[in-house]
Amino acid sequence: MAPPRAYIAAMNAQQSPLAFAKMHGAGNDFVVIDSRPRAGGVVTAELARAIGDRHRGVGFDQLAELRSSDAADLDLDFWNSDGSRAGACGNATRCVAAAVMDATGRDRLTIRTARGFLRAERRGVQVWVNMDAPILEWQGVPLASAVDLLHLPLPGDPVAVGMGNPHCIHFVPDADAAPVAARGAEVEHDPLFPEATNVEFASLIAPDHLRLRVWERGTGITLACGSGACATAVAAHQRGLTGRRVVIAADGGTLEVDWRDDGVWLTGPVAHVFDGVFTPEFLAGET
Repeated sequence: MAPPRAYIAAMNAQQSPLAFAKMHGAGNDFVVIDSRPRAGGVVTAELARAIGDRHRGVGFDQLAELRSSDAADLDLDFWNSDGSRAGACGNATRCVAAAVMDATGRDRLTIRTARGFLRAERRGVQVWVNMDAPILEWQGVPLASAVDLLHLPLPGDPVAVGMGNPHCIHFVPDADAAPVAARGAEVEHDPLFPEATNVEFASLIAPDHLRLRVWERGTGITLACGSGACATAVAAHQRGLTGRRVVIAADGGTLEVDWRDDGVWLTGPVAHVFDGVFTPEFLAGET
């Protein structure tokens, strides 16, 4: 679907191409658009869907848009490939933080997202992001009714955790054998989750080491999920399976989560793959 005409007119009026970067964190891939030089954000649901098409666009698990902020170092918005908004995205936040730190030489940033104000800091070669405290009450996840978050009334005895977006975590004997596609698609839209949910399948490899596979709402199976890793680490500790610092083996790489008193910290690999510019034809919906 083509972006709205008003968007095209605004782009033409600025006489400037729309540039982007392709990045990934442990295989969780993103298109990153820096809208700070422009007046307001430029991404719409229609444009996000067009860019997210892996055959006719670029393709991504999430799109991250940087915007100027009057309260933080930058504002950051997230979009799913189906054009819906994502409230939180840990790996995209890490990627953006690493890119901004590299460009500015800074080691600390404050980033405002729909989740709230997140802190990012460089520790040696790693960039850590504080994804804030987990949401452990049913209204905030959100759920449709008051239930035991540690033992949801769903098949598989999953756990619910909110990280600015909802998560439904299943602890299974072997995550590699879990029916991620079938069960993930089913649970995503279960009535218990009025805003749909991300769905995780985790198994214990060793003390404080988990194997994780993820179905993300609005996207499907992804190679990693930062907020999902955080939610899974929180759930594992609550279930008595691990401590508060956990290594998580996702399909696309290894993430580390450290649940501290000041929030849930996340780190892992970051890669800047390439830069590009969208053609006028693409923006006009002619490709």
